[in-house]
Amino acid sequence: MSNALFDPAPDFDQPIAVLKHCHDKIRKQLKTLEKLSTHLPEFGANLDAKQGAIAILRYFNEAAPKHHADEEEDLMPMLQSTATDEDAIRLHALMPEILLEHRQMEALWASLAQQLQQISDGDNVELSDDAVKQFVGLYTSHMEKEEANIAPMAKKLFSAAQMAQLGQAMRSRRSIDH
Repeated sequence: MSNALFDPAPDFDQPIAVLKHCHDKIRKQLKTLEKLSTHLPEFGANLDAKQGAIAILRYFNEAAPKHHADEEEDLMPMLQSTATDEDAIRLHALMPEILLEHRQMEALWASLAQQLQQISDGDNVELSDDAVKQFVGLYTSHMEKEEANIAPMAKKLFSAAQMAQLGQAMRSRRSIDH
């Protein structure tokens, strides 16, 4: 049993684990978003609401775009160059969906971000329930699709050198020295 107070994040030497860890952090922020949506009508933009909005804004403005870039600029192209047979067919079918979902999430985020910024500034505005439900639903199904298809494919197909290349690209995107 570990004595650590929290589980450490995986290292970029395990890039697929880092991507999964990002998904876990996204899920946490989505839960906060849902809680905030129900919190605001009763309590308004109090300190808890402002702190929640700030955390959500920080994650989806900073970390989420890097995560999408990891997938679009490195992971998927590497899979395209490696996958054959059934894997190539499945990837060919999934990639357009995944890329479209990224664009849809970004569009939904633009609307939510404006509302969250107002909340973080202390303005008593409500979040659009429809936008929250669409954003949470789309992100949730998107992550499940990636975790069920893309991550296992990468684990199966990538060599140690390819994993190292992916990890280094992800590290560089975040300006982290090895």
